[in-house]
Amino acid sequence: MQLVGAELLESREILPGQWLQAYHAPSLVTGSRAGQFVHVRTGDLSGLILRRPFSINTADGATGTITIHFRTVGRGTEWLTHLRPGDTIDMLGPLGRPFEVDAQSRHLLLIAGGLGMAGIRALADEAIRDGRQVTLLFGAASARDVYPTSLLPDEIEYVVATDDGSVGHRGFVTELVPEYEAWADQAFACGPEPMLRTLARLSVGRRGRLGVARLGRKRGGGRADPAGSPAARRKAFLQVSMEQRMGCAVGACLGCVVMTTSGTPQRVCREGPVFASEEIDWEGGWAR
Repeated sequence: MQLVGAELLESREILPGQWLQAYHAPSLVTGSRAGQFVHVRTGDLSGLILRRPFSINTADGATGTITIHFRTVGRGTEWLTHLRPGDTIDMLGPLGRPFEVDAQSRHLLLIAGGLGMAGIRALADEAIRDGRQVTLLFGAASARDVYPTSLLPDEIEYVVATDDGSVGHRGFVTELVPEYEAWADQAFACGPEPMLRTLARLSVGRRGRLGVARLGRKRGGGRADPAGSPAARRKAFLQVSMEQRMGCAVGACLGCVVMTTSGTPQRVCREGPVFASEEIDWEGGWAR
């Protein structure tokens, strides 16, 4: 984790109310992984005390450039849209625990809802770089909210669902998942809580739908990996990036806690933002 002055290189509105900004921050790019985030200090305006967390949308090691993708929802993000190339902002990162891809996985299914694209976008680059095949399912309200294909790697399969059917599949993006779950070795998602909850439920029933037997561990096969460990998350079919509100982003304020199936509270900023979907108590323990 480092605190740096990141220089704005480019800022543009890519969708109505949604912005993509590129910053020169070589020390943050080094060592960053898909799923991690940065904490940004906005301008010295009255009332803007807390930093804002943004997923690392992309990270280019060759140029030392990271991008963030955000929607204008308040004074802090509105302030960011008025920055001009050459301006410098205070940026802390990389923070959080990243996605864990199994070395044997060849086919990755990425699922994003709306601004959740920012949470999984860097994983597409990492997967293509490592020679994996990627299908990206994206859900939006209508055609005007669909993430531009020009901002995605040419190598991925991009499938869109819109609520109103104005482009792609008519309905929710979760309705597309059963078509790909047999193909995918692992799945990774970011988006609204209802979408993640539905995906978690689909993941639980996946073995039964595919006719996969659940075998007992061989005697002497060793202990199971501890829940929440990188190894355990790597073995999970579905990993999710949570979008909780963060205050400090360093684990002190406990404002971003979610409950796990073990009954243990977990901080999204420290133990997350990425979790195996089976870790989260979706039905009874969602912390607000």
